[in-house]
Amino acid sequence: MRGLGRGVEWEFERVTFDREFSRNTVAKLLVERAEHGGWELDRVQIGPDGRRRVVLRRKIIRAVRTA
Repeated sequence: MRGLGRGVEWEFERVTFDREFSRNTVAKLLVERAEHGGWELDRVQIGPDGRRRVVLRRKIIRAVRTA
């Protein structure tokens, strides 16, 4: 977890896909995580071995007690 900007906290998750997964398959898996987990794409790195390293992020919403 790290904060970016003022008052915004993010949770990060790293996911690695082997080169055996096609681009379409990886896209479908990431869309699934985005729709059901609230994740968004932060960065993608493709290594020389063809492995995709993906970093996903989502906002952490803190509940503030009012009473």
